[in-house]
Amino acid sequence: MEKYYLAVDIGASSGRHMLASVVDGRMHLEEIYRFPNEMENADGTLCWNVGRLFDEIKNGLKKCKELGKIPAFMGIDTWAVDYVLLDRKDRIIGKTAGYRDSRTGGMDEKVYEIISPSALYQRTGIQKQIFNTIYQLTAVRESHPEELEAAESMLMMPDYFGFLLTGEKKMEYTNATSTQLISPVTNDWDYELIDMLGFNRKMFRPVSMPGTVVGSFTAEIEKEVGFGCTVVLPATHDTGSAVLAVPAEGDDAIYISSGTWSLMGIERKEADCSMKSMQANFTNEGGYDHRFRYLTNIMGLWMIQSVKKEFEEKLSFAEICARAAGESITSIVDCNDDAFFAPESMIGAVQEFCRKTDQPVPETIGEIAAVVYNSLAYCYGKTVKEIEEVTGAAYNAVYIVGGGANAGYLNELTAKYTGKKVYAGPTEATAIGNLAVQMLRDGVFADLSEARACIRRSFDIQEYE
Repeated sequence: MEKYYLAVDIGASSGRHMLASVVDGRMHLEEIYRFPNEMENADGTLCWNVGRLFDEIKNGLKKCKELGKIPAFMGIDTWAVDYVLLDRKDRIIGKTAGYRDSRTGGMDEKVYEIISPSALYQRTGIQKQIFNTIYQLTAVRESHPEELEAAESMLMMPDYFGFLLTGEKKMEYTNATSTQLISPVTNDWDYELIDMLGFNRKMFRPVSMPGTVVGSFTAEIEKEVGFGCTVVLPATHDTGSAVLAVPAEGDDAIYISSGTWSLMGIERKEADCSMKSMQANFTNEGGYDHRFRYLTNIMGLWMIQSVKKEFEEKLSFAEICARAAGESITSIVDCNDDAFFAPESMIGAVQEFCRKTDQPVPETIGEIAAVVYNSLAYCYGKTVKEIEEVTGAAYNAVYIVGGGANAGYLNELTAKYTGKKVYAGPTEATAIGNLAVQMLRDGVFADLSEARACIRRSFDIQEYE
C-alpha cells in the first residue's frame, strides 16, 4: 500500500494540493486540487482573504478523502513576508495586508532613523525590499500602535494555516528570515533590533527548523475533512522549498526559482553580510539545515503575467512565447525598476520605459513579450556576473526550477545572455521541495543529497546551451 505525502503550495496567484509517493526509488507527483488566489481591496488596503484560503486548504484535504488517497504527512508553504497578528484569544488583529499594499511607502526612512541601512544589513544579511516584514510592522507601529501592543503572537502565513489545522503555533525559520529581523549568526530573532524598533517582543515565537512536526489535526478538523494527518514544517518560504528541489549535484550551482518572482542565487554555508554583498543587492535568506540562499530578487514572470491579462486576444503562455520568439525588437527594460512593481498597466509601463530610454517602443503582443523575456534574460546574465564577482568563484551551469522552467524561449535566452549551460526543471519545484522535507522527516531519505538524487531520477530536466 502506497504511503502518501501532501504539499499545499500557495502562491500569490494560485494554490494547489500535490500528493506524492515514492515507488521504486522515484517520486510520483499528482495534482489533486487547485484554486485561485489574489489580494482583495479592503477599504483601500490590499489584503489576503485568509478565511477563504483556509477553506480552500480544507477543500483540498476533502479531495484526498474523496480519492481514497490519505496523506500520512502534509506541509504548507506560501510566499514570504506577510503575516497575521493574533490577540490573546487567537483572533486576528487588524487587516491581513499583502506585500503589494502601499502602506510601507516611506517606512524605510522611519527604520533608518533608528538604524542605518548598512548596520541593518550587517545584522540581518537581508536585501532591502520595501515590502519586507520589518517595514510592514513599522507601518503598523506608525498608524496603529495599539495593534502591536495587543499582539500575543505573530505568525507568517503558512504558520498561521498550520495553527488552524493543529492548534499549535510554530514560527518556521526560512520564512522568518524574510522578516529582516533574524540574525544569520544565531539563526534566531535579533531581540535587540526588535527592541530598538519598538516592536512587541513577546509576539515573536521561538524559531523552528524545516522538518519540525507542528502537530496532528484537531478533532474538529479531522471530523470535517474525514481523516487525521501529521503536519510537518517544510521550508515554508516557497523559494526555500523550490531551492530544495534544484537537481544539482553538490552546492556549486546557480539557480533561478522562476515564478511570479525570479529568485537567482547560490546556496552557501555561511551568510555574507559584507558591504560588497549589500551593494550588489544580495540577500542571505535562511534555507534547509541552516544553509543560506544567497540570492537576489528579480521582478520575474509577474511582468509577463501582467501583460497577458491586458491582451485582448486570449493566449496561453506557450503561444505568447512563440510570438515573442518571432520578433527582432532589441529594447531592454530594467526589470527591477519600481515602475514594474504594481503599475496600473504593465504594457504602458514597458512602453514608457522604452520611450524614456530612447529605445524602440513595442506595440504588438509579440514585441511586448519579446522585450519582457529578453529583459529578464539580460538581467539573469548580469546577475551571474555579479555572483561570480562577489564570490570569486566560476559556475558552469544555471538550474531553472518552477513554473518558468516551461518557458522554452526564455530558457534559450537565458543560455544566450548568461553564456552558461541551462538545465530547466522540475517545474513543480516548490511542491517537490516541500514534499522532500516531509520525506526526510519520515526517514525516506537519509539526507538532502539523497533527496536531490531522487528528484533527478524522477523528473524531466531539459538542457539548453
